[in-house]
This record gives sequence, C-alpha cells and structure tokens, in this order.
Amino acid sequence: MSSPRPSAVVVLAAGAGTRMKSATPKVLHQAMGRTLLGHVLAAVSVLDPEHVVVVIGHGREQVQAYLADALPDGVVVVQETQNGTGHAMRVALEGLATRGVRLDGPGPLLVVAGDTPLLTTETLRRVVDTHQAAQASSTVLTAELADPTGYGRVLRDPATGLVTAIVEHKDADADQLAVREINSGVYAFDVEALQDALGRITTDNAQGEEYLTDVLGLHVADGRAVAAVVAADPDEILGVNDRAQLAAARALLRDRINTHWMREGVTIVDPATTWIDADVSVEPDAVIERNTALHGRTSVCAGAVVGPDTSLTDVVVLEGASVVRTQGSGAEIGPGATVGPFSYLRPGTRLAAGAKVGAFVEAKNAVVGTGSKVPHLSYVGDVEIGEGSNIGASTVVVNYDGVEKHRTTIGDHVRIGSDTMLVAPVSVGDGAYTAAGSVIVDDVPPGAMAVGRARQRNVEGWVARKRPGTASADAAARASAPNSPGPAPADPETAAPEETQQ
Repeated sequence: MSSPRPSAVVVLAAGAGTRMKSATPKVLHQAMGRTLLGHVLAAVSVLDPEHVVVVIGHGREQVQAYLADALPDGVVVVQETQNGTGHAMRVALEGLATRGVRLDGPGPLLVVAGDTPLLTTETLRRVVDTHQAAQASSTVLTAELADPTGYGRVLRDPATGLVTAIVEHKDADADQLAVREINSGVYAFDVEALQDALGRITTDNAQGEEYLTDVLGLHVADGRAVAAVVAADPDEILGVNDRAQLAAARALLRDRINTHWMREGVTIVDPATTWIDADVSVEPDAVIERNTALHGRTSVCAGAVVGPDTSLTDVVVLEGASVVRTQGSGAEIGPGATVGPFSYLRPGTRLAAGAKVGAFVEAKNAVVGTGSKVPHLSYVGDVEIGEGSNIGASTVVVNYDGVEKHRTTIGDHVRIGSDTMLVAPVSVGDGAYTAAGSVIVDDVPPGAMAVGRARQRNVEGWVARKRPGTASADAAARASAPNSPGPAPADPETAAPEETQQ
C-alpha cells in the first residue's frame, strides 16, 4: 500500500547557527552541490505533500531569496523571535491560516529540521507509514547513538514500548542522560491533536522556550498514542551546527553518492578522492579517476573517462570522451572527444565528435568541429572552428579589443600555423593555411595561404662583433674555419626555418 500524502511538511529553518561563525545562514551552507536546506527539500518533495512550509528567522532575506527559486510554490513564514521549536510550529500554523490554507487532508503533518542534509525520503516515508498504522496522535523519529550528548532523550514505557516523554538534554536527570535513544527532531502529527496541544505548552524549562517535544508529553498525558520509529542509519539524523559537522556531513554524503553510482555500474577508481554533487548524473560504464570533482548538473555518459585531477561544473561529457587534468564549466564535450591534460574549458565551449583540446589550451565560447584539433598552448575564445581543422601550437584568437568581444570563424580542413595571432573579427575560409608566426587581421579566402610576418634578415658576423669571447662566438668561428665539417647545406626550396622553444 502506498504511503499517505502528508497534509503538510513544516521545515524549521529559523535558527541563528552561531557556531558556524558565518554571515551566511546555516541552512544555506553547501554540501555536495546543494544547500543544507536544499537537501531537506529534495527529500521532502518526493513525498508530494499538499503544502510545504519553511519557518525562517536568522538571515531571512538571504533565505527568502534562495526559496524564491528553490521553492516557488511553498509557504515561507518568519519567526520574528526564536522562542523554541513549539513557538516555531505555532508560527507555521498561523502563517497557513493567514493565507487561508486548511489542513484537512487525511495525511499527517510532518516536521523536519532544515539542517539535516542526510535525511532520506525512505526514512520520512517510514515515519508517515508508522504514524498511520499506529493511528497515533504524534510520532517521532529516533536513533540510538553511542554518544547522545546534546540530544533530547526518548523515554519509553518498558511494558508497551510506547513513548512516554522526550526530555531535552539540559532538563534531563542522571538516569535519563543514560538513555541512548535520542530525538531526531523529525515528527509526524495529527493536525487537530497538534493544534490542541500547542495551545497548552509552557516555557517552564531550563531554556525558557516552547518545546515542540512537550506536545508529545501532553499527548501521553491525554492518553493519546505516541509512536516512535528508530532510524536504520543513525547518520541520517545528524544536524549541522559548526564547520566540523558540516565537513563530516559532506563526507558522509560523498560516500553515499559514490556508493550509489558504483552500484549503478560506474567505475570510481578512488572513492575517497572523488566528489560527485547530488545533481550530477553518470551512466553505467563511465570511469571516474582519482582526484576528480563533478559539480552542478554535470553529466557523464557511458564509456567516458574523466580524470584524474579534474574538476567539471555543469559540463556534459558524451559517450567515449576522455577528460584528463582539466578544469571546465558550462561546456559540452562530444562523443570520442579528448581534453587535456591541463586544459581549461570555459562556458559556451562545445567540442564535436572526435575533437581535441590538448595541453595548456584555454577555450571560451568556442565551437570545435568534428575531428578538429587544438593540441597545445593556445587560447581560442569566441570562435567557431569547422571540421577536420588543426590549430597549431601557441595560436591565439585575439577576441577582445579593450571594449567589446568579437567572433572568429575558421572553416573546414584549415591549417593554422604555430604562433598565429587571429585578430577578430576575422574569418579563415575552408581549406586555407596560415604561415607560422603570422598576425592575421584580414579575412583569408578558401584555399589561400596567409602570411602576415616580417621578412627574416640575417646580420652576418654579428656574434663575433657584439659578443666576442663567448661560447657562441667560439662555436661560430669553428664553424666558419676552412675545411670545418658542418651540416650539409639545406635545399632553400624545402628547408623549414629552425625554431627554438624555451
């Protein structure tokens, strides 16, 4: 039988998060590509609740701005004064009533904390199912911890196993502190029973706050059923209160995500150094090498190899592509294309099937056609390269005039000589060549050879006159001596100019 649809889910996200020591509200800190609050909303959304209410307070402007995109159909209410979870719950219900929302559906009202990114839909569904099966007025998700310090303790009737009370850590006595079953802060409530109890809770406790846990105590006192569900994985209920806990949650999420993809047929060579965001997709038979991070909505198709030492954000890697030691964002890498090592792909770059972007190449808003190559040491920005073309080493597309960016077009089967400067806007026609070292400022017709460089002039005897006594001068003197064996003279029609790399 399918789980009942919750009448509402209330997410408590008003806390100050002072231990984070941050100008960013705690629930907006990131873990594996989502905010802490985003992880909670993702888990909740699968339950398809009739309404989602987020109670905010600290950093409300930032949280509201985030929710405008993340939860456009949700209800956001402000807890002006953070006076406990019970008070936050009253604020949530009042906010719904003000908007004319009636919670009259058959499903329970679910309450979750906004700083629990490890909470899963499956566990929330168990809470809802248990609540319905027990016909309970309230149900709490619990966990058993080796060290329950700081958590409210769940007390049960030894005879029935039903919950008798939840005691906050600061209010617990020695016997209660010895209990290892703790309150997770996740609840399911019958709406009418919740509203009745909220009107009766007090602030008579060590914190001077309205505790939502007191609702369960009132239900017990009223003779109502209070159920409990023990989380199968205690890690799910872990909250984030400081940077150390954020790092721990991030590592647990990383392991969970990596395990998921490996079980889906993805090879992850070193899971300990592989970071895959929650919204990334990877197909079976893809290989993720060590020290690789996949962020945003990156997708990796079957047969592709990504890494090692690679970071991609919002990049599409198609079938059979290879990406090695590369930084990329907002790009598409076509089937069988190769990238790296030490390449930088910037937004708008699209590599067609079999294209190559090699060592120390930066590509920005560049289209590289089928089978075309930019093998090394080049910058190609705001350019469209046709199919089968080769861009020689140290080529620069000069796309910026100090005010505006301009586009360059390179046709099919073009050969751009090494160290060519293409000063945009300019086009190089199909089948054309440019000579090495050229500065191209005018369009090159199809099939033409463009030469844009100064003619070489040799100053004979310069070293002997200007650098006498050096090793170079001595070597030149020996080479010029009569009967000195030297290299065979080159054919002036075929000889290529000697190039020196430093």
